[in-house]
Amino acid sequence: MSLSLALSLLLTVATGTGVASAQSGQHPACCTVTLRVQVPDSIGTVFLAGSLPDLGPWRPDGRALDGKGRERAIQVTTPAGTAWEYKFTLGSWEREALSPSGAVPPNHVLQVSRDTVVVHQLTGFKNDEPRKDPRQYIADWRGSGVLGRLVYWTDVASAFLAPKRHVSIWLPPGYDEASTTRYPVLYMHDGQNLFDPRIANTGVDWGVDEAVMRLVQRGVIPPIIVVGVWSTSERGPEYSPWQGAPQYARFLTEELMPRVNREFRTATGPANTGVMGSSMGGLLSFYLVTHHPEVFGSCGCVSTHFPLSEAVVARAFTDVATSAMPDTTPYLIRDIAAGLKAPPGARYWFDSGTLGLDAEYAPPTNRSAAGSWYRAGPREGTSWCAATRGPPTTRPPGEPGSRIP
Repeated sequence: MSLSLALSLLLTVATGTGVASAQSGQHPACCTVTLRVQVPDSIGTVFLAGSLPDLGPWRPDGRALDGKGRERAIQVTTPAGTAWEYKFTLGSWEREALSPSGAVPPNHVLQVSRDTVVVHQLTGFKNDEPRKDPRQYIADWRGSGVLGRLVYWTDVASAFLAPKRHVSIWLPPGYDEASTTRYPVLYMHDGQNLFDPRIANTGVDWGVDEAVMRLVQRGVIPPIIVVGVWSTSERGPEYSPWQGAPQYARFLTEELMPRVNREFRTATGPANTGVMGSSMGGLLSFYLVTHHPEVFGSCGCVSTHFPLSEAVVARAFTDVATSAMPDTTPYLIRDIAAGLKAPPGARYWFDSGTLGLDAEYAPPTNRSAAGSWYRAGPREGTSWCAATRGPPTTRPPGEPGSRIP
C-alpha cells in the first residue's frame, strides 16, 4: 500500500542485507537455515530476533547465537515456504545491529525453500558510542527537508501515562499565511518516524509531508495538520486496546487534543479528526475510532497487529499479567464473538502485505475477520475496503524497547 492511498481514502471527506548462499538438499517437510555471523571484537552475547513464533515473535533476546569471539552462528528450522524477517541485537532494541553506515537497517528477509546458509558481517550496534540526542535534530527541523513547518513539544507529561514523550506537529505549506483557515487534523502514532530521517528508527522516514502534499495538489484532500505522538518503551502495552489503550485515549482526548486545538487553527469534530498508525499503532487507531467515535471519525490501520492475543502478550509484554494458560484466540475474534459493532458513520482503512511479518496479518485473522465485522455493522459494507500489497517493504519491529512489532 502506498501511504498516499491510505491517506486519500482516510481523509477524502472535508530495511545491512545478508548474502544468502543456497546449499543443495531439498527437504520435503522442513528446512534448516544456518546464520553465520561475524561480529566486532569484544562483543558479548548476540541474539537473533525475528518474526518466527519461537523468537517471541520479535523479542529482542529471542535466541542467543552460539560461539565466542568474532564468529557466531545459529540454526533455525522452519517449514519450506516460510517467509520470515529477523535482526540481530545485544539483547535489547537499544542495542540492535547497525548497517555499515551506522544507520538502523531494514529487517533481513528470507523466503525459505531449502536448506540455506546466510552469512552476515556486523560492524556495530546501537549505542556503541553516545547517541546523538534527537533534540539536536528537533532544533534543526529545517535540516530534515520537510515540506511546510514542524513544531515540536518535548517531554510532554501525562496524568494517564507514565513515560514522557515528544510530539511533532506538522503544519502544511501556507498555514502561516492563511490566517483564517482551519484545518482537519490527523493524529499519528510512532511520531518520530513520520518526517525526519535523522530521527526515524530505520533512518528512513514515512514521508508523510510529501504524501499529504501530493494529495493536496491533486485535489484529493484539503490541507491538513498532522500531529505525530512519539512512542516510548511502553509502546506495546500503551497501544494495545486490551491493556493500556483506554488510558492512552484519555491522554489524547483530555490532554493533548485540547492543547492542539488551543494553539493551532484546527477544524474540530469527528468529521475533521482522523487517526493512523501501523502494526500496534494500527490496533490503537482501530480502538480509538471504534470506542471514541464522538472524537475520531476515521482511521488508517496499516499492517495492523490483529493476531494479538493473551498468549502473544504473555510472550512479548513484560509486567503484564496473564492467566496460567493464556488463550491463543486473537482478542479481536473474541470481541467480535461478544458482539463488537462498528459505530455509525465511522470510516476504516485496513491493509496488509503478504510476505514476512505481514503474512501473519493476512486471512483469516485480518481481512476476513475485520471485513466480516465491518460488513455486519450499521453501514453494511458500503464503505468497506481493504488492500493487500506486495511485495511489501520491510519494516522494523517497532520502537527500541518495544516487545512486539
